[in-house]
Amino acid sequence: MGNFDEICLNVVELTRQVGEFLLEEKDKVSAKDIEVKGEHDYVTYVDKTAEKYLVEGLSKIFPPAGFITEEGTIDKKSDTFNWIVDPLDGTTNFIHGLSPFCISIALKRDDEIVVGVIYEPNLDEVFYAYEHSPAFLNDQPIDVSNASTLNDALLATGFPYYDYSRLDDYMNVFTYCLKNTRGVRRLGSAAIDLAYVACGRMDGFFEYGLRPWDVAAGSFIVERAGGKVSDFSGGDNYIFGKEILAFNKKLHPDFLEVMKENF
Repeated sequence: MGNFDEICLNVVELTRQVGEFLLEEKDKVSAKDIEVKGEHDYVTYVDKTAEKYLVEGLSKIFPPAGFITEEGTIDKKSDTFNWIVDPLDGTTNFIHGLSPFCISIALKRDDEIVVGVIYEPNLDEVFYAYEHSPAFLNDQPIDVSNASTLNDALLATGFPYYDYSRLDDYMNVFTYCLKNTRGVRRLGSAAIDLAYVACGRMDGFFEYGLRPWDVAAGSFIVERAGGKVSDFSGGDNYIFGKEILAFNKKLHPDFLEVMKENF
């Protein structure tokens, strides 16, 4: 199976369609529509409905694949191919009327990602890549930034919302960044953070406590845009390992040392 370009473009179109649903509903959600999944972890009917639309569409685009989804609307796993789906990354932003939020979809073959698509409907921006392709933003090729020192870098991160066991170490890294970079932004969507690293708006991203659907598509797009992605030890357990660094290749070694000194 190698026709991932056609599969990817079909997924792009699907995310645009479901993105219209997100925009239609974003001003309709009220407090009664918000469910608490866990500590500071929320879900609405919009997340669940969007996931059902995506699962239905992805099942038609590539029927052999199983699913790993945030909201668990389908129970189907495959030995080889699985879609990794976040129907609404940035739910807290969404329910507060803030941007960004997005749809994030990856196709995993065995242990590697072969398709990644992130759609941010507020700006109508779709980031995508497939096996052996460049990374794209709205059909235009993109690359990571060329910043060569952390002092020249603008970074993105997210604050832990349920796992506080490493909070002191995280704050040490955050303090380092405040003193030694151009700044740190917390946008509220890990998938968008990764997409912005891929297109050079951000020079790097780090976070722990994330789930596969938060990072699978974005990490792949960063790599196809020429970036380097790893876990906090420099290894490749960043999709399921709940920790991720994504930087251009000049900055990654320097920030990896910062992480090793603090984690």
